[in-house]
Amino acid sequence: MFGPLRIVLARIVRDGQLTVIDADGRTWEFGTGRGPAVSIRLADKATERALARDPKLALGEAYVDGRLEVIEGCLCDLVALLIRGVEAFALPAWVRSIDSLRKGLRRIWQYNPASRARRNVAHHYDIDGSIYDLFLDADRQYSCAYYAPPCEQSRDLDEAQRLKKQHIAAKLALAPGHRVLDIGCGWGGLGLYLAQIGDAHVTGVTLSSEQLAVARQRAAAAGLDRAVEFDLVDYRAVEGKFDRVVSIGMFEHVGINHYRAFFDKVRALLTDDGVALIHTIGRSDGPGFTNPFIAKYIFPGGYFPALSEVLPAIERAGLIVTDVEVLRLHYADTLKAWRERFAANRDRAVALRGEAFARMWEFYLAGSEAAFRHQGLVVFQIQLARRIDALPITRDYIATAERELELRERAPGPQRMAGE
Repeated sequence: MFGPLRIVLARIVRDGQLTVIDADGRTWEFGTGRGPAVSIRLADKATERALARDPKLALGEAYVDGRLEVIEGCLCDLVALLIRGVEAFALPAWVRSIDSLRKGLRRIWQYNPASRARRNVAHHYDIDGSIYDLFLDADRQYSCAYYAPPCEQSRDLDEAQRLKKQHIAAKLALAPGHRVLDIGCGWGGLGLYLAQIGDAHVTGVTLSSEQLAVARQRAAAAGLDRAVEFDLVDYRAVEGKFDRVVSIGMFEHVGINHYRAFFDKVRALLTDDGVALIHTIGRSDGPGFTNPFIAKYIFPGGYFPALSEVLPAIERAGLIVTDVEVLRLHYADTLKAWRERFAANRDRAVALRGEAFARMWEFYLAGSEAAFRHQGLVVFQIQLARRIDALPITRDYIATAERELELRERAPGPQRMAGE
């Protein structure tokens, strides 16, 4: 085995057991021997050198290319074993220097003017939409679910995603006829919910033409054409005033250079007594950089911020933080459900996009789940207002609103539509 790779593995594989069959067919053991056993085979010397030089990028690339084969255990066990070690023990200096360079260059990589933001979105979302049906819930909610009781025990993904929408609607303190802007509306699920259950007038904006087409089809099929409007618009180009602004899973794509502009725009769009809710992946351990595999292959231009990077931009924009909730492990469980669903439909994924795509998606889901369990990634729900008295001064209204929304969802017959 390439000597520097032995150094890397000896440093990070401590609490666990990893067996590596190198390019020469020799077997190497790392770790304590306790915990799940994971065994891998490396195809060639080039793979060994790449893993030693830049393990955070090369591990995923080697798996996608079939040059790294998991022969005992599973991919998620391997990724979790390595991530735990990276967090607990110091990597060699040459690996740390690459990480430092990535952190230093992050503002360049996250520069997202409208044209570049559109290309970044297309890279991930403007693919065959049937891929997402292989692992998402029926409503295609592509963000962290909310595992509140009773699905806290049942782990029902569809129920957890329904409760996520309900929780967000409750925090928005909706009133009938409120004008709502949904920045990054995805396939329209939240906007349709806010219109049908919350009796709101919703404008949803996205940069994905594929998502836009589906969202509009869904609105027409639900008879919500007068209540919901979906457009292909960058948030920076939106005009008008809204009682509520919501953004779920979009802020990760804004880019650190643009935080002030984002919150300036949110403030400009809100009415004087308006409320905004930003739901975003974030870091509990301070500023960092995007995992290089995710940045290169999955979400180019994306970044998960620390609160210390977001709050100053909110303050400078003149907005008031009225509530912050940190969802811990909810996304880890969401990703576990997605990973298991994708595995169950793997043959269909290969038929749609090929073996390399299936392996890339497997690594993306397994690595993301491990990051939320072991690397300090969480979800922030940041509630904002222009006026200090825009919301009740205790959080009791959230639970009350959730109960009311639950009753509306369970009411027999069609829901009253906004504008009727």
